[in-house]
Amino acid sequence: MIEKIVIANRGEIALRILRACRELGIKTVAVHSEADRELKHVRLADETVCIGPAPSAGSYLQVHSIISAAEVTDAMAIHPGYGFLSENADFAERVEESGFIFIGPKPETIRMMGDKITAIEAMKAAGVPCVPGSDGPLDNDERKTLKMAAGIGYPVIIKAAGGGGGRGMRVVHTEATLLNAISLTKAEAGAAFGNDTVYMEKYLENPRHVEFQVLADTHGNAIHLGERDCSMQRRHQKVVEEAPAPGISEELRNRLGERCAEACRRIGYRGAGTFEFLYENGEFYFIEMNTRIQVEHPVTEMITGVDIVKEQLRIAAGEALAYRQSDIQIRGHAVECRINAEDPVTFMPSPGDITHLHIPGGPGIRVDTHIYDGYRVPPHYDSMIGKLIAHGENRASAIARMRTALSEMVVDGIKTNIPLQQRIMVDEAFAKGGANIHYLEKKLGI
Repeated sequence: MIEKIVIANRGEIALRILRACRELGIKTVAVHSEADRELKHVRLADETVCIGPAPSAGSYLQVHSIISAAEVTDAMAIHPGYGFLSENADFAERVEESGFIFIGPKPETIRMMGDKITAIEAMKAAGVPCVPGSDGPLDNDERKTLKMAAGIGYPVIIKAAGGGGGRGMRVVHTEATLLNAISLTKAEAGAAFGNDTVYMEKYLENPRHVEFQVLADTHGNAIHLGERDCSMQRRHQKVVEEAPAPGISEELRNRLGERCAEACRRIGYRGAGTFEFLYENGEFYFIEMNTRIQVEHPVTEMITGVDIVKEQLRIAAGEALAYRQSDIQIRGHAVECRINAEDPVTFMPSPGDITHLHIPGGPGIRVDTHIYDGYRVPPHYDSMIGKLIAHGENRASAIARMRTALSEMVVDGIKTNIPLQQRIMVDEAFAKGGANIHYLEKKLGI
């Protein structure tokens, strides 16, 4: 097993990684910005290294500072968590070139899956269903592009090959606006991602967002851990996640999950990953693969009993998967609410001092958070301050437990989105299951 790792992240995911390391007897190095000296995982780590000022551009995104921290502490590996540099192929490459283990996929795999066009090509080769589209980048032949769009059928969506997280995309409803939309998206993509390549897909108007969790080792083994529904979204950002997805049969789960696992074997995937799909009218359509741990991984852990972060660490150490596909059993249902430091009506961030904190408990309740009484939420980073997870024998039980947990949770001194989450948990459409990705925004009138 790896003896010491650098945790190249902050907040709840950094604490989550630290706890997994402790269970496995791995020493930890917490790198942190000047604003994060009082983070819980920084206090608990075996060693700490300050890597720069509060803004992430000067700290958590500084490749040389993170690698230097690994060098001066004699660490063996670096875990990127999620966000920041977690899907940066150049960072992964630098880590490995410097003689350290990158706890994640190989750099070339991250690069392949980070380019949506090459990712789609790889998925089609593995038999993973994809959205009808241009099957490659759009060129400058306007007549061909117009004919292609007519064949796909409007509306279509123009996407940046290097985009993600809801950025670099534009929906087109008519032929008259297509060419201008392509031009605008190319310009935005070039400015935002340094790559102006765009492609076209059929725009699904009322889909759900369903994703499959996979694990793959360096010995050619790959399994899936079932699916999650992440359709409760605001501006392409997930708000509530659950597993398994409502209305997905065991037969469909196993069939598509095995295709995802086979895709991992084909591309030589290593570590934890997530295949993201749009699901509409009983059909799945691949949209992208996230080559890292996901924010919503706890719901999968709750229904399978698999510790995904510990598996990441074991895989990085060269061990074979501890599970076969037949070992994975779905037990009950789990729901996760993201708790953000933000106004529940305006969604404006709400940094500041937490004057009182009460964490809920009870059967089936899990809270992943780094906050504590007296902790100051800084204004420099993402507003998520924790995740509340409820597990029950079925979906109704999990939702009931979540309602109770939300009513017990107290975070004084700042505003949070707990009132919004309480509204969602009593919403009739959510309770029924199967709401699409646009439902929450329409409900909120935004």
